[in-house]
Amino acid sequence: MPRRCTVCLHPDRPAIDLMLVNHRPFRHISSRFSLSTRSLYRHHDDHLAETLAKAKAAEEQSRGDDLLEQLGAIRTKAISILVTAERTGDLKVALGAIREARGCIELLAELRQVLDRRPIVNVLMSPEWPMISAVVMEAVEGDPDRRLRVIERLRALEPRG
Repeated sequence: MPRRCTVCLHPDRPAIDLMLVNHRPFRHISSRFSLSTRSLYRHHDDHLAETLAKAKAAEEQSRGDDLLEQLGAIRTKAISILVTAERTGDLKVALGAIREARGCIELLAELRQVLDRRPIVNVLMSPEWPMISAVVMEAVEGDPDRRLRVIERLRALEPRG
């Protein structure tokens, strides 16, 4: 059975990790927390990087959640301005508020992966497709079985209409 890391099991592990990250001397940490310097080195080399990676991921998630909250607040504010502008009859401000609210909604939709603006490229519609198809057919010319499979696969890709 593998040996358990004494630093990972230590009740003051967060403080120990913080001291290791801040490059405090191992012997200082060792004496303060009654650990061997060897166990600190092992923990540093084997477990600290993983802990830091998890902490960074959690921090980024938290930051992302905060940005979403801020964007939601901006959207709410834009809608509030829109309602006020409509009530007062200020159409110029109302149109500006509509644009801002729409921009916030679109960005939220993209971030939540509801809206995807990446371009879709249809190779079969490209002017180069007949040439590519001919090159592929020429490449499998000596093998009738493979040629038939390629033709069937290519026909399955062609648009129907």
